Amino acid sequence: MSKNIAILASGSGTNAENIIRYFREKESACVGLVLTNRQNAFVLERARSLDVPCAYFAKSDWEGGEAILSVLREHHIDFVVLAGFLARVPDNILHAYPNKMINIHPSLLPKFGGKGMYGDRVHEAVIEAGEKESGITIHYTNEHYDEGAIICQEKCPVLPGDTPDELAHRIHALEYEYYPKVVERLVLAL
Repeated sequence: MSKNIAILASGSGTNAENIIRYFREKESACVGLVLTNRQNAFVLERARSLDVPCAYFAKSDWEGGEAILSVLREHHIDFVVLAGFLARVPDNILHAYPNKMINIHPSLLPKFGGKGMYGDRVHEAVIEAGEKESGITIHYTNEHYDEGAIICQEKCPVLPGDTPDELAHRIHALEYEYYPKVVERLVLAL
């Protein structure tokens, strides 16, 4: 039986679109919902253009979580994927999806993680620290930023003279290749 995935995103939604398109070709699951905490997040346009139900919820809704949890249940969501979601997920939602909610981080955790570490901030910190490699970490979501159990890490080199944009390009390539596959593997195990 096909599983329903919800994606939580705060930004442009490139990872969300990649995952939606990936599961269009699969019978195991589909993306049945996209939720955001930013009213002008471009992920809403991407979801609409791909005919995926989507909604914006205000900060107050994310703090309590009840309205979001209600929508997740209404859409019969089995698994939740964070894709550039920059708010803390309320405890009641975390508890409703134990080991069924994952996040992706653009570094090799536990390095360069935690509150406020996202996007170019991470890439700048990696370069400034003189790291020779970076990558992605896919992990379960828990009550603490970037501290859930690690599921998968994939690496890429940090090249001499790299700018944050150049490193980000390699990181995005890893995200697009591996995130949908890891989601599928976990969904099939449900």
